[in-house]
Amino acid sequence: MIVNLSVDVDSIELMKLAQEIGVQYVDTVVEPWPGFYFGSALPNAERTNYPLRERVRALGRGYVGGPTAVSCCGANPGMVSWLLKEALLRLATDTGLATDPTTREDWARLAMTLGVKGVHIAERDTQVSANPKPQGVFVNTWSVDGLLSEGYQPAELGWGTHEKALPPNGHAFDHGPGHAIWIDRPGADTRVRSWCPGVGPQFGYLITHNESLSIPDYMTVWQDGKAVYRPTCHYAYHPCNDAILSLHETNGAGMLPQSQHILTADEITGGGDDLGVLLYGHARGAMWYGSRLSCDAARRLAPGQNATGMQVTSAVLAAMVWAVENPRAGFVEADEMDHVRCLQVQRPYLGSMECHYTDWTPLQNRINSFAEDRDEDDPWQFRNFLAV
Repeated sequence: MIVNLSVDVDSIELMKLAQEIGVQYVDTVVEPWPGFYFGSALPNAERTNYPLRERVRALGRGYVGGPTAVSCCGANPGMVSWLLKEALLRLATDTGLATDPTTREDWARLAMTLGVKGVHIAERDTQVSANPKPQGVFVNTWSVDGLLSEGYQPAELGWGTHEKALPPNGHAFDHGPGHAIWIDRPGADTRVRSWCPGVGPQFGYLITHNESLSIPDYMTVWQDGKAVYRPTCHYAYHPCNDAILSLHETNGAGMLPQSQHILTADEITGGGDDLGVLLYGHARGAMWYGSRLSCDAARRLAPGQNATGMQVTSAVLAAMVWAVENPRAGFVEADEMDHVRCLQVQRPYLGSMECHYTDWTPLQNRINSFAEDRDEDDPWQFRNFLAV
């Protein structure tokens, strides 16, 4: 098995190699060769994850029944697709709907029947260091290279069928299945309103991720060749405070940092990572479902780990186990895997698994009244979430 957690190594070339030599493959992102993320001559539309994912899906069609290749399976993308299925079942139970989905079509119909208009991958990293962040050093709780790479791609999201209008500088793709849009600005400088337990309403960054594409693709209901239902879906990420300050410095300087540092478990004095799915627009308003893992709990489970690292690596472990148990599944994404089995492997490492309902909407919580592009008739329009 090839487990690819590298940076600047083309994932598709490794996938081809794995098929040629007959071994299984797992990665957490579709990684390109150097020159894609920074200093690229490509148009911005081609620097998104949408064309990268389409290349992988096209490649997979040539290896049906080949050695299992799991594309994009860490905490997110990956685990969050499994959490979404659990959340849909929980919402169905709590609203009195009997259901037993087994196929992609069943899951999409369930989301439509429940009235889910959209899904945030809503994350809040509260881990703090004992040491103040040095000026000019980019500090994070996980790969700085990874955050910078995806953060300076264009903002990108799955586009729901309920949406009325594209956002400012928003563009549809002119090729492929058309389940997503991109915004001509970096995700690391594009804020959205969201909600997480513990802190409640918050800003997150609209950073592109594969689950923003795979989830709405998987959850589309088709009728006579037309998409009649699809939820909006995107990442809404509030990294740790040191990373927020680091992004602020980087955006202000207009250049990549010359120095970077990943916080060690010994440096982190408290906090954790809340990572889940926020389902909104249904009969109960909004519901967050996910993992609330403290750094202390992560260290008890695996010395040297922090909360973010534990959520990611345990998802990779689950993907590896599933691949071993399903050795000839060809190319798959997390949405197409058995979420029950994968979470059975991962759950011991996720801390407290919690479900929270809230009456919050993105139209709430304004300190003063200012001119805004708002839709008062439908609080769940993306224009109400966007806070550029």
